[in-house]
Amino acid sequence: MIEAIRTKIADGHFEFSKHAVDQSILRAISLGELIEAVETGIVIEDYPEDKYGPSCLILGHTKAGRPLHIQCTHATRDFIKLITMYEPDDDLWIDFRTRRQLNRV
Repeated sequence: MIEAIRTKIADGHFEFSKHAVDQSILRAISLGELIEAVETGIVIEDYPEDKYGPSCLILGHTKAGRPLHIQCTHATRDFIKLITMYEPDDDLWIDFRTRRQLNRV
């Protein structure tokens, strides 16, 4: 799955959701960083039943070493839809790959 996503991103066959645009501005994530993160990324979660269509969460790193999470649609569409992107929080993720189990009272 990741290879098909990489190919579409590299070929410019992607679009941003409004939320992804807002988050990229708020979190100062450049287009170059997004592309770098997808080039090195791995799928860490898959959401085949997502309400807007099948999607997945990618963990990748920029050339500067910045970790990024990118949620996007599966590559079955003509254009990949970028849903959101953010720098993962150490308090919520183990090695940015596994969600921490939060104690709930």
